[in-house]
Amino acid sequence: MLFELRQATSLDLNFARDLTCQNMLSYYIQYELPWLDEAFDVAWAGRENWLIMQGDVPVGYVSLSRDARALYIRELHVAAAFQGQGAGSWVIDQVWAMARAERRPALRLTVFKNNPAQALYRRRGLEVVGEDECFLRMQREIDIPHR
Repeated sequence: MLFELRQATSLDLNFARDLTCQNMLSYYIQYELPWLDEAFDVAWAGRENWLIMQGDVPVGYVSLSRDARALYIRELHVAAAFQGQGAGSWVIDQVWAMARAERRPALRLTVFKNNPAQALYRRRGLEVVGEDECFLRMQREIDIPHR
């Protein structure tokens, strides 16, 4: 299966919000966290968002932010019908390549403690570097060659 990233636009907001809610609502309920469409919309507007495409079909998306310390995967969601086909691994590899090209010190993300996606993140080289009541903080450090 071949995938590609396409820069998301405001027209993709509903797709991303609905997919995130479908994929995450059970975790929000379990941890007694509120799901707020408005909060999602504000976060979306402040991030770099990419659709994961398979041909003309959006199968998911990834949302990124940056600071001096890292490139952050803020959201990574694949529609249920397309999970287990390599899209998640492929996207993490693409984002890893971005982080290296930008010479960021690390790739970071946060995942619910009981989300099975953490196994994917471990396979892609991210390690747990912290946790709280609900989340694991994961990171993969990047060896940046000195010039």
